[in-house]
Amino acid sequence: MTMTKFLRLPDVRSWLLAMPVTLVLSFFLLLPLLMIVVVSFWGATEYSIYPAFQFDNYQFLFGSSVTYQVFLKTFMYTGITWATTLAIGFTIAYFLAFHVRSQTWQTAFFLLCTIPFWTSNIIRMISWIPFLGRHGLANETLIKLGLIKEPLEWLLYSDFAVILAFVHLYTLFMVVPIFNTMLRIDKSLIEAAHDAGASGLQILTNIIIPLTKPGIMIGSIFVVALVMGDFITVRFMSGSQAANVGRLISNDIGLLAYPSAAATSVVLLVTVILTISIMLRFVDIRKEL
Repeated sequence: MTMTKFLRLPDVRSWLLAMPVTLVLSFFLLLPLLMIVVVSFWGATEYSIYPAFQFDNYQFLFGSSVTYQVFLKTFMYTGITWATTLAIGFTIAYFLAFHVRSQTWQTAFFLLCTIPFWTSNIIRMISWIPFLGRHGLANETLIKLGLIKEPLEWLLYSDFAVILAFVHLYTLFMVVPIFNTMLRIDKSLIEAAHDAGASGLQILTNIIIPLTKPGIMIGSIFVVALVMGDFITVRFMSGSQAANVGRLISNDIGLLAYPSAAATSVVLLVTVILTISIMLRFVDIRKEL
């Protein structure tokens, strides 16, 4: 067989077409991950790190009660943010898909939802500080309305502020896939259900939600992965009074404890992969889309 005929084989052409993407992903994704795993087994002193193969970093990580507290806090942030963004995102997507009939107005309202994302995450996050502060707009308004007598201390630099910022930052990641999936629902199914005497709640639970599962799952993956890895939001909105796994990694990097940071990163990566794998057990995205 000549080289020309060999290159024309379907399997060979498929591999050749996939080769550029494979090389790019290997260099920019797999290689860095492999380096992090390798460094997680290295040793460290106060002034340097040295190549080794030891489990000291993992033993210290799993032997500290702080690790479990921080992971629980991370799961709490993730769970509450996921539930809140799902409720808000589903409601917005449902309104745009089924109550806004004009495609022009659908596009206009959708673009309106994206306006906050025209600025950076840090600016959007910090904008909550003067609003939620002790003498901020929220407290001043509540006092003037007579609803409270003293400023509420828990509005800022608290778990509430962290979750509020997370919801503000990541709700659009839930809206977009759900809205895209809802647009693909055949409206004749809903009309047939109406004609059959189904109530609005029955249509929602038996038609819309099941057909929207792929979008819900895609949005959930985005939100879960982003929240579990975010550390800037926790640092600023909690006033450095709370921590998640991302902050543990950031603190280790600040102390030049790269092997410890790498070990924590590996555990966080495995945790995120396991979480997403469990979520994907409920919906086969490739089959549904």
